[in-house]
Amino acid sequence: MPTTALRVEVGWRSGPGVPDADASALLLVGGKVRSDADFVFYNQAEHASGAVRHEGKRDAGGRVTDTLLVDLARVEPAIETVVLAASADGGAFGQVPDLCVEVRDVAQNTVVARFDSTGATVETAFVLGEFYRRQGAWKFRAVGQGYDSGLEGLATDFGITVDEPQHTAPPVTAATASPPPPPTRPATVPPPVHHTPPPPSAPPAAPVRLTKVTLTKAAPSVSLTKQGGTAGTMRVNLNWEVRKQFSGWGSKRGRAVALHNDLDLDLCALFELADGRKGVVQSLGNAYGALHQPPYIHLDGDDRTGAAASGENLTINLDHKDDFRRILVFVTIYEGARSFADLHATVTLQPQHGAPVDFSLDECTVPSTVCALALITNTGGDLVVQREARYLVPERGVSPQRTVDHAYGWGMNWTPGRK
Repeated sequence: MPTTALRVEVGWRSGPGVPDADASALLLVGGKVRSDADFVFYNQAEHASGAVRHEGKRDAGGRVTDTLLVDLARVEPAIETVVLAASADGGAFGQVPDLCVEVRDVAQNTVVARFDSTGATVETAFVLGEFYRRQGAWKFRAVGQGYDSGLEGLATDFGITVDEPQHTAPPVTAATASPPPPPTRPATVPPPVHHTPPPPSAPPAAPVRLTKVTLTKAAPSVSLTKQGGTAGTMRVNLNWEVRKQFSGWGSKRGRAVALHNDLDLDLCALFELADGRKGVVQSLGNAYGALHQPPYIHLDGDDRTGAAASGENLTINLDHKDDFRRILVFVTIYEGARSFADLHATVTLQPQHGAPVDFSLDECTVPSTVCALALITNTGGDLVVQREARYLVPERGVSPQRTVDHAYGWGMNWTPGRK
């Protein structure tokens, strides 16, 4: 393996009845993770070392890839193996055609290794391959080992502590079934006069949660109330990648687009509170909102990279859910592109409690500069997230904000603003 950055693409062919799949990576020492932090997947997108990052999915004409970015030069010296795995969501790999893992050199854009996994039946998770150290160099090995216990079985096999709601009690082990008796002190030995208590130990890390909810056209909404996600905060993240990155003019399927390295997307939110107040949270005009006072929505910052580990983020205070009537999360192109045509974006809503909710945007086929992402409504105390993924085309001279306002009937007055 070259020591430059590598793009690991787990790919398959989508279609009716084909379950979704998710790529993941485990960084191992002696065949096990050192802690749950050595597991990189959709709910834990980046390793602390920066050596492995989950980039997300892309659908190109029915061929779906879920990508991991691996920089072997940044892998910590103690790590011996980086396992590359995939798990099926909603079925088994026997229903997933053309499953493969492909390793590409990012700098050269060349394929350096590929393994086509065939013959799957009831397996719901696979170790497809692994990077391993040998005589001071990194090598790649195809594995193709399957599990019928899903991502949970794969993760626990490598030492991950998994917290899944359906498990009401931990498995009984020798340590929990018959703990050793506490040591006793002989009666003739007096207790020491001076005693230095040991330093307090750090609280154990929270177990890894594997649960997620993916919204689609067929299943576009989910109740946060039923998922248990109605307290604490909820982070709304938008990350994106450019399908074809270049400067100047070009075309894709006959549509003229302009993409530049200074691409700037803005995540925004229209809100309507229970008392009738309305407004917008956005970086334009420095309307960043507030988390602990109305509107209880805060925009974290203005990101230009779209990276999965950062991107644009809104935080919503669900402790004040009764103060919300509806929230519309949308994104605008501030500069760097004429439309969303050559962008691929993923939206993730991560409640502090409950399962994360994610969805990808459909391919844009219109000259759109604003996209309605998700509508969050409070109906009788039930907080529901509705996938919108709706591209809008502003009329000449009409701003993207005014366009989305009109489409959803917010009825606000708008004036020009700037960053």
